[in-house]
Amino acid sequence: MNTPKVRVRFAPSPTGPLHIGGVRTALYNYLLARQLGGDMILRIEDTDQTRFVPGAEAYIIESLSWCGIQFDEGVHIGGPYGPYRQSDRKQLYVEYVYQLLDSGHAYYAFDTPEELEALRNSHPNFQYDSSTRQGLRNSLTLPAGEIKRLLEARTPYVVRACVPAGEEILVNDLIRGEVRVQSSTLDDKVLFKSDGMPTYHLANIVDDHLMLITHVIRGEEWLPSAPLHVLLYRFFGWQAPQFAHLPLLLKPDGNGKLSKRDGDRLGFPVFPLRWTDPKTGDISSGYRESGYFPEAFINLLALLGWNPGTEQEILSMDELIRLFSLDRVNKSGARFDPEKAKWFNQQYLRMQSNAELAAAFLHVLAEKGIQAEPEMAEKVVTLVKDRVNFVKELWDQSWFFFIAPESYDEGFAKKRWKADSGTIISDLASRLIALKEFTVEVLDAEVQRFLEEKQIGMGTVMNALRLAIIGSGMGPHLTEVIALIGREELTSRVNRAVSTLKNS
Repeated sequence: MNTPKVRVRFAPSPTGPLHIGGVRTALYNYLLARQLGGDMILRIEDTDQTRFVPGAEAYIIESLSWCGIQFDEGVHIGGPYGPYRQSDRKQLYVEYVYQLLDSGHAYYAFDTPEELEALRNSHPNFQYDSSTRQGLRNSLTLPAGEIKRLLEARTPYVVRACVPAGEEILVNDLIRGEVRVQSSTLDDKVLFKSDGMPTYHLANIVDDHLMLITHVIRGEEWLPSAPLHVLLYRFFGWQAPQFAHLPLLLKPDGNGKLSKRDGDRLGFPVFPLRWTDPKTGDISSGYRESGYFPEAFINLLALLGWNPGTEQEILSMDELIRLFSLDRVNKSGARFDPEKAKWFNQQYLRMQSNAELAAAFLHVLAEKGIQAEPEMAEKVVTLVKDRVNFVKELWDQSWFFFIAPESYDEGFAKKRWKADSGTIISDLASRLIALKEFTVEVLDAEVQRFLEEKQIGMGTVMNALRLAIIGSGMGPHLTEVIALIGREELTSRVNRAVSTLKNS
């Protein structure tokens, strides 16, 4: 017997922006599919029309594209098992509802919302299940004629699963092993709603079967629903896919599921792209707009809940595909560390060529109103890239290459600028400007000769000169700055500093 081709799906609901936990779920599906030569499907599960958010579907597609997660079939590209949006498959589910009704594995329930609410109020632990359904208003208790009359009168109803009593249900999970659940703990979930739409429980089972899904890899929050899904496969007489329920992404302190509120409170994104709420206009930050490389974002997500079995942390998508396995996914939740996320981006930034970083930095400079030559930008990037985590931070570490300081750090000046500092750095600047070659090596040699002749220490001169050139104590090796800004700028900055600081 031939082993079926691996087919996985990522099936988000368009109820808002895609959480990074959802991106990780999509990633693990993608890694398994690519490693085993299988197919990756994007299905939109929009059965709950009351929670539909305009723009969410397009946001999901754009987010996954930015992450480099590619699909073989889906709502945006089509395929042989479409349509891939559940609202477009509405009529398809009806025949499967009738199949369950006819086989006795589901039943009509005519209880009104008010009646159910009253039961919940009078019985705090009320559950519509095998122990209560015989006393409620449904097709298990009503006469056939009454059921027929109610249906013909279009009385609102839902269709519920008829969960058997007194059974142990076994869920084989690829991450958690055998999970055994007593059927008496399960409620008779609604499978079909009064608005004519299936619930997630029915639609995802039917779609996974019809789309030949072999592995269902989803978040831990769906584990409580897995026993019902196992039952539904049995009710239909279908072979169930293999299940894998991923651990939660936890808050930075490890206590509870990571939420947007945590990101807002601690200042980091929880969405891949910036999201603007269509109702309120509220804007939530995204990893792309915050300056993260998609490769760094994917790398850090991959290691939140899975490890390759080695100490290696920097892994390309190809390496992740080669190394990934579900048996190395943790059962326990993975704590999100925003500082580690920055570290990952720093590593990928350093892996960029100087030319690539310079090209990105030129856009930052243009936003500041500065037109710089690519060659200049590349030289600057080479000097400061090890000091930053993001391309946008290059400006903070290098602005003085492009504009002169307009003020001087008072604390640094108080310590480093002495009564004779102006005379000393003016003298040194004159000697540097007169050099035939204006390279770092020649400048360093001339500075050394100057110090030896004057018999003064390096700190006495270079700290004052740094204050004049940069305005503070920051920056790379000073002669590297001087070599790039040139003779005229050196003269201008020294003259301005001497004039300004002598009066301070």
